[in-house]
Amino acid sequence: MSDADSREVREAYRRFVAARDEAEAQRLPWRELADFYTPDGVTIDPVWGRIEGRENIATYCEQSMSGLTGYGWWSRENWTMCEGPRVVSQWDQILGTRPDGTHWTVPGLSILYYAGDGLFCYEYQMVNAAHINATLKKMGWRPNAELKPVPRDPNRDFSLPRAWAHLEPVWAPDVSA
Repeated sequence: MSDADSREVREAYRRFVAARDEAEAQRLPWRELADFYTPDGVTIDPVWGRIEGRENIATYCEQSMSGLTGYGWWSRENWTMCEGPRVVSQWDQILGTRPDGTHWTVPGLSILYYAGDGLFCYEYQMVNAAHINATLKKMGWRPNAELKPVPRDPNRDFSLPRAWAHLEPVWAPDVSA
């Protein structure tokens, strides 16, 4: 991938994060984040599981953030690296603010694959659910009436969409020795 291509990937991700920040600030509907995915795109959430297709991603964005946005939950981007079409991002999920002004924070990682034209075909979000649960318990957090129920049996398939599987072998170590 050329330097120009790498800049394109980074710029697409920068725009995606900027849109997420706007949604967290309640200046943009969450469903508009789906516009950063290909029509057959996939996002995988640690709680909601695999969500396939742009319209389903839009619904997921709305439902998963209902009852969290505006109640102290937001994300902070810490670092990002790109390799070919792959983006790896380390972020913090801020769950709220303590009385002393510090944040209740749980770190997370995302892996995205860039498909071109400003769109991603895949996102896999990883966060330690035990850490979130322990933090919520310490906070004394209680769900509010706006919080949507999560799927009972989420799809845990983390593979790339079939049409984009060719993006996976960007680099593979020789483990035969």
